Amino acid sequence: MAAIKRVACAALLVAVVTGACDTKAQFAPSLPPEAGFRADDGVLKLWTGTPCEGVTGLRLTFDSGTKESTEQVWTAPRPGVRVERLDLLTTAGESSVDTGGLQVRTPLPAEYDWTKAGSVSVAVDGPKAYGAKADVAQVLRESARHPAGSYLFGRSGWLDAADVQRENRKSFLTVCTPDPE
Repeated sequence: MAAIKRVACAALLVAVVTGACDTKAQFAPSLPPEAGFRADDGVLKLWTGTPCEGVTGLRLTFDSGTKESTEQVWTAPRPGVRVERLDLLTTAGESSVDTGGLQVRTPLPAEYDWTKAGSVSVAVDGPKAYGAKADVAQVLRESARHPAGSYLFGRSGWLDAADVQRENRKSFLTVCTPDPE
């Protein structure tokens, strides 16, 4: 009888522990968030996929989570600005001249070459938004193979406006699209 109780207790313990280990983050959206990136004539470009209203900050992080991690931070005064498409950086590491009201608060280090980074992540402050990530080498290598209106949306691949409109809320969420669930 004691052996049966031990087995039952062990089974209950395993069920409780494995049930408590949910692999999805508590506040993660129901679909993967995505933003579009491409590089044209040495300029890194961002497309949020749908407009982000009231943006007060934008954070680009290269090689997030590694010792090479480097950030560039952009800000705008309240009530914020509308961001949908933005030229971010040139291959010389300089920021775009026309930033739609965003100003670089924290520039990349002068010697930093973003084209050598493994990944780029973007986070938007102001509206409720999600972060997104892309592979820098893939963006640099494949941009010229795709029409100017197509951007690399992470796992979703190269998408144009019609693709984004069709797939947003079905297979992914643009960074400023509210979670449908």
